[in-house]
Amino acid sequence: MTDLTDATQSPTAKTTRTPETVNSTETTEITKTTRTAGPAVPGRRPPPPPTPTPAHTTTSPVEKADQENAGQETIGKENAGQEKADSGSRGGHLSNRFLARAALLTAVLTAAGALLGLVRDQTIAHLYGAGPDTDAFLVAWTVPEVASTLLIEDAMALILVPAFSLALARRATDRPLLDRDPVHTLLRTTLPGLLLVLSAGAVLLMLAAPWVVAVLAPGLPDTQLAVDCTRLTATCAFSFGIAGYCSAALRAHGSFVPPAMIYVAYNIGIIVTMLVLSDRLGVRAAAAGVAVGGVLMVLVQAPVVWRRLRERRATAEQAREHVDQLPADEQPSDERQSGEQPGGGARPLVALGLLAPVIVFALTRQSQVLIERFLAAPLPAGAISHLNYAQKVAQMPMVLSLMLCTVTFPVVARAMAAGETDRARRRVERDLALAGVIVLVGAATVVACAPQIIEILFQRGAFDRADTAATATVMRVYALGLLGHTLVGALVRCYFSAARPLWFPALAMFLGLALTTAGGALLVGVWGVLGIAAGNALGITVTAVLLLNGVARHSVPVRVRHMTGGLVKLSAAAASATGAGWICGALIPSPVPAAAVACVVVAAVFLVIARAVQAPEIDSVIRSVTRKFIDVR
Repeated sequence: MTDLTDATQSPTAKTTRTPETVNSTETTEITKTTRTAGPAVPGRRPPPPPTPTPAHTTTSPVEKADQENAGQETIGKENAGQEKADSGSRGGHLSNRFLARAALLTAVLTAAGALLGLVRDQTIAHLYGAGPDTDAFLVAWTVPEVASTLLIEDAMALILVPAFSLALARRATDRPLLDRDPVHTLLRTTLPGLLLVLSAGAVLLMLAAPWVVAVLAPGLPDTQLAVDCTRLTATCAFSFGIAGYCSAALRAHGSFVPPAMIYVAYNIGIIVTMLVLSDRLGVRAAAAGVAVGGVLMVLVQAPVVWRRLRERRATAEQAREHVDQLPADEQPSDERQSGEQPGGGARPLVALGLLAPVIVFALTRQSQVLIERFLAAPLPAGAISHLNYAQKVAQMPMVLSLMLCTVTFPVVARAMAAGETDRARRRVERDLALAGVIVLVGAATVVACAPQIIEILFQRGAFDRADTAATATVMRVYALGLLGHTLVGALVRCYFSAARPLWFPALAMFLGLALTTAGGALLVGVWGVLGIAAGNALGITVTAVLLLNGVARHSVPVRVRHMTGGLVKLSAAAASATGAGWICGALIPSPVPAAAVACVVVAAVFLVIARAVQAPEIDSVIRSVTRKFIDVR
């Protein structure tokens, strides 16, 4: 495995040029450079003539574009400052320290959002327990869950992060065409239509709420309460879409803190609304909190997006004024059309063919939750609640493990766009290794001390000991699929990083969903709610295996055997750590000390076993984490 510092340099795709084509290529480049030479700047010497590239050297697309635009220096100190501030979007040059800090801040804010999510669930459990009212709200809760996956985490990010990355790359290579900024062009062509679609979707969902509830939970006792809650949560179909659009734009620009804050704001809105309105509205207050939280998700990002756009517009206007004052023979050439790449071919910023496979994948993935609640609706009251609480807690290790992938997704997208497949491979392999370590340690901890965790988090108020035992058992079964969930979340970014329409991820996810449905339907009659959780683990694990085996053929050339061997070794270490932590936790009667001891034992045993079996990732992970702690100190 490569170290973190190897995978985060600026892209330098290696395009080998044969001796036969050197002369013609050099002639073309010299002609282009002469034709597109930028305006002369007072007090600055004219740019030197281009130096022919030797046959044995390599040139990346970004470097070639910079050679073509020789002499087009940044105009004025303001422009220079903006270009420096926008370094994360110029050719994808994100420094090692920047990525490390961005990953750390994102992980901290995501952990804060997850903890607030636990506080939210604790508040729901305390106020409403695990009865029919909570089940009715959780049916309506399906709307923000689907909207979050479709509009924030998966579909919107997988489509727009590569699109904004491509626009930023074109902005860097098309500096003379200041009146046709590719980023502003992308905004004008996508945002108005998106607002219209989101508004129509939210209104349609409100009107169709009775039919939505009937489809999602046909055996639910109180359908009217679920309908009321669904109409309140339907507003997130609009607010989540705007929040997801802002998040994608900011991440592509190298700004990760505001997107990481959205779930902090979201959960604060839900908690405060419940505490203020619960006595008057009952469980409907939780649904109203979803609407409030969705608005807060937009508000924490919109000012930053607006500021970035205003800064760029002001810089462009200053530069354009300077260019207009130049003599006619010094005006920059306008031969290349906006949106046309240096190679001459125009490529759309958002390929319409990419939308369908991404949306189908996201909807298919989120349909797992719909299938689970559909199968659990006829079970005794509280079954949906037990599934929900178990899933929320069990998924925390997965959420934390995917933070690095979220931060480095723009890096992989730019590397793939520049043809730097080797650099993308090293980055992806590093991410998969680190994500595997985090999620397997978390899964081992969840399985080892599930009863203690649920008792500490939820056993109070209307949530009694029986609810704790049922939820803990379900959570242990869910944890078996955590590695699969993490691999699916990490690998799908590889498939869509090049902004090419690929149906393989959607097909793999559909096969996994079919297994989840069939397995859950067969096992629910034997194991009840545990059978539903087992079907989920089976389906997502099969999906992860399919995606891992196909990523080298369809996207990034990951060394599949190498990664599979490493993950198997890490899984063996996690299994041993689970047994040791389970035994130690069972020996201590008090839940808090038992959970603390189990966590320490799991981490220690995992580290020892992983090094004993010579897992190739563990040493580099330890060195990287150690360096981060030293930097923080």
